[in-house]
Amino acid sequence: VTAKTIATMVIRPSLCQIEELVAWIECPNCKYRIDNTDVLSQWPGLPAGVKFDPTDLELLEHLEGKVSRAASHVLIDDFIPTIEEAEGICYTHPENLPGIKNDGSTCHFFHKVSNAYVVGKRKRRKISNSDHTVCDENLRWHKTGKSRSILDNNGDIKGWKKILVLYIGYRKGGGKTEKTNWRMHQYHLGVDQDEKQEELVVSKVFYQVQSMNAG
Repeated sequence: VTAKTIATMVIRPSLCQIEELVAWIECPNCKYRIDNTDVLSQWPGLPAGVKFDPTDLELLEHLEGKVSRAASHVLIDDFIPTIEEAEGICYTHPENLPGIKNDGSTCHFFHKVSNAYVVGKRKRRKISNSDHTVCDENLRWHKTGKSRSILDNNGDIKGWKKILVLYIGYRKGGGKTEKTNWRMHQYHLGVDQDEKQEELVVSKVFYQVQSMNAG
């Protein structure tokens, strides 16, 4: 059972086919597939309800490990993948991010933030154009509310949390904007409320499902 197998079973159990995942193991040297069917019955999978749902403080601790300020868990890259694109998480519509579903489940990503302009500290929030499955034009993440400080176990500020909502359209020129159900909680380390240029952050992305009893 590999790290990827465990992460998949926790994050996206519906995608797991136990027979396909653990019936063989590949030799890291010669790539030969070794039959593993004799131990298949020893791995029953995980019980329903098991999920990856770290607290705000735990997410910052994972981020500390990623930036080498603390020990990093050996499986963390399988649970929180890193987006390498220069635009960070804004390189595409959230629906195109790996593992994302619009059923209310959450996915987590490490990514860097960058400034929108050479002058000033305004962050890049506009979704870049791409040829993925969802049209990315006129989409932008907007921060809502104030940044929230996250305290460690000693009561000291460990980092900050921003809540962002994805909007369609622009406010420039009086154009109408429409709020979508896509949400992002972005976390960064340090006592400063704003993240720095090219700083690595961790974000939780999800599609907010409306309650049947709403209204």
